[in-house]
Amino acid sequence: MCFQSYKNIKERAQCTLQDPELFSGALIDVAKHLGNLKFQVWEMMLGMVQYTPVILDPKTARSDLSLSDQLTTVTFTDRKQKCPDNPERFSCCLAVLGSERFTSGKHSFEVNVGNKTSWDIGVANKSIIRKSGIPLCPKNGFWLLLHRNGDMYIAGGNKLTLKKKPQTIRVQLNYDRGEVSFFDSSDMAPFHTFTETFTEGVYPYFSPGFNKDGRNEAPLQIYPVKVSVTVTSSK
Repeated sequence: MCFQSYKNIKERAQCTLQDPELFSGALIDVAKHLGNLKFQVWEMMLGMVQYTPVILDPKTARSDLSLSDQLTTVTFTDRKQKCPDNPERFSCCLAVLGSERFTSGKHSFEVNVGNKTSWDIGVANKSIIRKSGIPLCPKNGFWLLLHRNGDMYIAGGNKLTLKKKPQTIRVQLNYDRGEVSFFDSSDMAPFHTFTETFTEGVYPYFSPGFNKDGRNEAPLQIYPVKVSVTVTSSK
């Protein structure tokens, strides 16, 4: 190959690379996207995670009650299971307690009662009698809303007159003020408020009622609460 031919080939093979032209707005705002990464992950988690303010304590459930695997529903089974007769377990009242004892602050939970004809919902002292039958009244450490015979509602021994049959009940406890209140969750219509000076911790109390007539077989279900995310500006 002659020198002239080599020189021509070399010139054709050479090229000059120019710096790429930058367009305004074309680059990713790294600070913005990384700054919101945790928030975006949390938003995605909202669709997968549910928070239930109260779960049931199997150690307290009477032997003919069945609890769901998530410990958020209780059903009367009409057959006794083999359970240890531990001190915490009810052997007379058809009941189960929540797993957490409240000793201060404000707490609330919602229970789906549907069209059940019988149930008991509220809170009870830690020291309540569990091995024999006693009246479910504040004097004995029970602050409950009772439903009987499909149309009767009782609180503290007094019959209540409700405008409509509730499907979901909200229980609100203000321990420091000594208040236990019951509402219709659909419109927050108040049913009853107990006032008390608590001297010990209280537990959420649930009874699905007996199923003697075939109309009360549905479980009581504790509803999860909605989790919300609040974004505040740092500027």
